[in-house]
Amino acid sequence: MRGTAQRQDIDHVTDETAALERRFAFLAEIDGLKAVLRQNRTVGERRRENSAEHSWHLAMFALVLGDHAPGLDMGRVVAMLLVHDIVEVDAGDVPIHGAYDAAALALVEQAAATRIFGLLPDAQRDGFLALWKEFEAVETAEARFAKALDRLQPLLLNTLTDGGTWAENGLTEAQVMARYRPVIERGIPGLWPFVEALVRRHYRGGATA
Repeated sequence: MRGTAQRQDIDHVTDETAALERRFAFLAEIDGLKAVLRQNRTVGERRRENSAEHSWHLAMFALVLGDHAPGLDMGRVVAMLLVHDIVEVDAGDVPIHGAYDAAALALVEQAAATRIFGLLPDAQRDGFLALWKEFEAVETAEARFAKALDRLQPLLLNTLTDGGTWAENGLTEAQVMARYRPVIERGIPGLWPFVEALVRRHYRGGATA
């Protein structure tokens, strides 16, 4: 009996060690998100932000603006925002104002999600994949709120960096409204009038430099 118990203890330690090795492998892999540059510029340094910074900023947006979405599971929203761009370690960032094949990109990102989240132990893999898929599907109230923040964050940065990607791509006020309003208004309807005013102020000469 003692031998059986000892073997069980050894097996338990071995399984726990293997799980930790997978978790640490995942944590090391997602460090690559710091090297993925986005088009938006940071407010102070005017350098390109990276996707890891973007994800952190979005999580803070959720915590700060969560009272505009009463009744939502804000912990789930924050978790969704922290994992939603991890696929960019493999797929890179695709600017909203650029031309791209949405179907082809979806396949690349799905493969990235399978590979990267697959580094985790099975239960965590499935949980993280579920969060990523929920964000992409935009069917739950939490996902709509998260997606709205994903539009709102670069909008704010653009108003604070002389137009940022809007200026670089020659976007008009009408184009900006068309690309941002539907997602933001759907996810955080009560906040849109304030956000709309920020955009109008920028295009009418009142942008903060």
